[in-house]
Amino acid sequence: MPAMARICLTIVMLFSVMLICQLQVQAGASTPQFKHDSKILQKSIVERVNSNATAGWKADMSPRFSNYTVGQFKHLLGVKPTPKGLLETMPVRSHPQHLKLPSNFDARTAWPQCATIGRILDQGHCGSCWAFGAVESLSDRFCIQLGINVSLSVNDLLACCGFLCGDGCDGGYPIAAWRYFVHHGVVTDECDPYFDNSGCSHPGCEPAYPTPKCIRKCVKENLLWRNSKHYGVKAYRISSDPHSIMAEVYAKGPVEVAFTVYEDFAHYKSGVYKHTTGDVMGGHAVKLIGWGTTDDGEDYWLLANQWNRGWGDNGYFKIRRGTNECGIEQDVVAGTPSTRNVIKQISEEYLDASM
Repeated sequence: MPAMARICLTIVMLFSVMLICQLQVQAGASTPQFKHDSKILQKSIVERVNSNATAGWKADMSPRFSNYTVGQFKHLLGVKPTPKGLLETMPVRSHPQHLKLPSNFDARTAWPQCATIGRILDQGHCGSCWAFGAVESLSDRFCIQLGINVSLSVNDLLACCGFLCGDGCDGGYPIAAWRYFVHHGVVTDECDPYFDNSGCSHPGCEPAYPTPKCIRKCVKENLLWRNSKHYGVKAYRISSDPHSIMAEVYAKGPVEVAFTVYEDFAHYKSGVYKHTTGDVMGGHAVKLIGWGTTDDGEDYWLLANQWNRGWGDNGYFKIRRGTNECGIEQDVVAGTPSTRNVIKQISEEYLDASM
């Protein structure tokens, strides 16, 4: 073959390879958008889980996400990777291995006087899970450790923590939420109720609302923002050892945990969840309230989600314990409630009642 012909053939082959690569890149780029706009609930996932004898859990087409796309579902998963500097400055608490713990534990029955423990909330369509898990756990701990039944405000934390906690409805850092409690406190839900209590079912609902503005004024005129603040005195991480996590919950109350969510988790109905099928969707934060072991001998954690009671097992779910399933044991955070401002509130209430 003449030299010129060989050169022409080489050029044609190179051009063909470049064209094929370009088409592949274009095809790969279009796939995420197609996935982004597809429905999160898939009958194929339900069938795959329910036909798997070793799955250990049941799936269904949850009404909570009947109209959600993958993109909308991912927006709810608002846990951002914690900055390294923030991780390094947080103390890590562990508990002695010799402490004897029950084989089954449920904070709802351990502290029945604390109404907040058994309440299932709804984060609506805002990526505020990081704030819900923190505020719910702190509310429970005020009752358990100080005997005060109080519902604290997710809205205060979400709107007023700012960039120190992340990006509001676009996600945040659970650890930073507990630091906010120490330095700035959090008002009651009565003072500053959640901005989207109707979820995504009301007319004109958009895929995502912007983060609410920080007003620093109670909606009820008879309540003062400053006086409604409740504080934390310590914020800390908990060792990823399951025994330490159990001991912390047993002694102090519910904790906030973050974990990786896959597509199949949106379909959870009952049983002990283990990732079975589907792609990674993002990071999610919830409240861990107990643990146990099934009749088949499988250890699990018991957790309260904030996707209302139409999802999962009446709003709750179980996930495999002791194997760090989906990272459930590696990002556990909590804090100690403070008496700061609380004594003053009790004194004022006592004076009002006596007058």
